[in-house]
Amino acid sequence: MRYRILALAFAVLALAGCKNDKKGTLLPNVSGKAGEVLVIIEREQWEGDLGVAIREVLAADTPYLAQREPLFALSNVPPGAYNNMFKMHRNQLLVNINPLNQTTGVVYKHNVWAQPQAVVQINALDEDEALDLFEHDCVIISEYFEQVERDRVIANAKLYEESALRDPVASVTGGILHFPSGYRCRKVTGDFVWIADEKQYTNQTVLIYKYPVSGEDVFSLQNIISKRNEIMQANVPGMFDGSYMTTSTAQEPVCRSLSYKGRAFVETRGFWEVHGDFMGGPFVSHSFYSPDGKDIIVLEAFVYAPRYDKRQYLRQVESLLYSFEWKTPETE
Repeated sequence: MRYRILALAFAVLALAGCKNDKKGTLLPNVSGKAGEVLVIIEREQWEGDLGVAIREVLAADTPYLAQREPLFALSNVPPGAYNNMFKMHRNQLLVNINPLNQTTGVVYKHNVWAQPQAVVQINALDEDEALDLFEHDCVIISEYFEQVERDRVIANAKLYEESALRDPVASVTGGILHFPSGYRCRKVTGDFVWIADEKQYTNQTVLIYKYPVSGEDVFSLQNIISKRNEIMQANVPGMFDGSYMTTSTAQEPVCRSLSYKGRAFVETRGFWEVHGDFMGGPFVSHSFYSPDGKDIIVLEAFVYAPRYDKRQYLRQVESLLYSFEWKTPETE
């Protein structure tokens, strides 16, 4: 049921964003850092049950990171201090509790005071109702902020795109991914592409591969990981002879079914490691059918950043997976 809620959330929120855009209005750029959410709420409510519920959802530990890092960095601003400077912030949760409110509910808005901006407004008559509204919509609210963060990464990738990377991706998948400047192609075969942005202390990588549909339950966790390990061993060697990438068994990966812009896929999250070495980090992949149904296509993002927190690095490269689109005359 939760997966269906997430899939529905993407569709509903896309419509909500279109309805609330200030089209034709020139807005200033947003302020704030990626991954930040401003929570506009009275201090006593922030410190009470409502604030606890908000932090438990939006500041929960990001899954499948080696260190504890919150999904979002939250900051509280009381309504009395909510001035024009704060209204420019990129992500906002605005809690409007007033017994005189004529309507109640949760409203999703885009580009209210700046762009590209995401605002969630909870309108309630009292604190108990605000808590009920938040708890009812908490998954959608979290995914809303997550997706607008991804959309910003994708928009930047398209603005500064390495268009030369389209062809190797299309040769394997029949579709395209939008990579920003800095990414380079490291390896291409008939069914595997390795594209990475490698810096001195960080590595953000996307692996694209496919394999024939074989047997039943092709999207089971066991089958996805078995195929992943087989392909990683053949294509992603480590620094030392006989070393290669594989899936860590220290914590079992997890799968869930999602749908985004009409494309159904299975998301897998886990940890990678290098057999024969001491390297590792988080990965996330999207697995789905090819248009003819004969192959499974996998888009995988992983991060290696041993000196730094990894939430934002993973969010950036994972966002690129959501830029995938089938190749058409319009996308060429």
